Amino acid sequence: MDAGIGQTLVAIAAGIGLSAACGFRVFVPLLALSIGAHLGYVHPGKGWEWVGSVPAMVALSAATVTEIAAYYVPWLDHALDTVTTPMALVAGTLATASLVPGEHPLLKWSLAIIAGGGAAGTVQLTTVAARAISGGTTGGLGNPVVSTIENVGSTVLAVLAIVIPILAFAIAAVIVYLCFRFARKIIRKLRGKREAPAAEEAAT
Repeated sequence: MDAGIGQTLVAIAAGIGLSAACGFRVFVPLLALSIGAHLGYVHPGKGWEWVGSVPAMVALSAATVTEIAAYYVPWLDHALDTVTTPMALVAGTLATASLVPGEHPLLKWSLAIIAGGGAAGTVQLTTVAARAISGGTTGGLGNPVVSTIENVGSTVLAVLAIVIPILAFAIAAVIVYLCFRFARKIIRKLRGKREAPAAEEAAT
């Protein structure tokens, strides 16, 4: 394989891995990207060099700590989901776009929106559903467990995306697949609940 193509594929793998991690937490992967760029583990494309700057790391560190802490505040976590869902889509798109090499904007942003934003959105919506189920079945007592799993998942996946991009991409693909299966299961349950009363009315 040509070295240039190999580097491009690794960069795309890293971007998608970070994007999927944005579905768990918005700022953890961006902080990992910033630190990785600062240390030279990843190389953002032209116009994205600022990602590895000290001011960017400081700002993202503050945002990361705030986000993680806020998700442990009772009931605030549900409110945050309404804000972080669109933010996750944007962060996932930007994470991939910042690492995809090349000068063709249409190709770069198409890949970033579809693969990066899609991965982030799929994971984010699944975590929102999981928190809603936890809140409904445990009265919110189980939500800190969900938040901890999200924190660990985002951190591990983000670090792997920087250090071992191909592995991160493989894990991200599995996570997205499992999220799709989880979503289908929830949809089937909701349809079953809606169809049951209708069947009872028809029987009477």
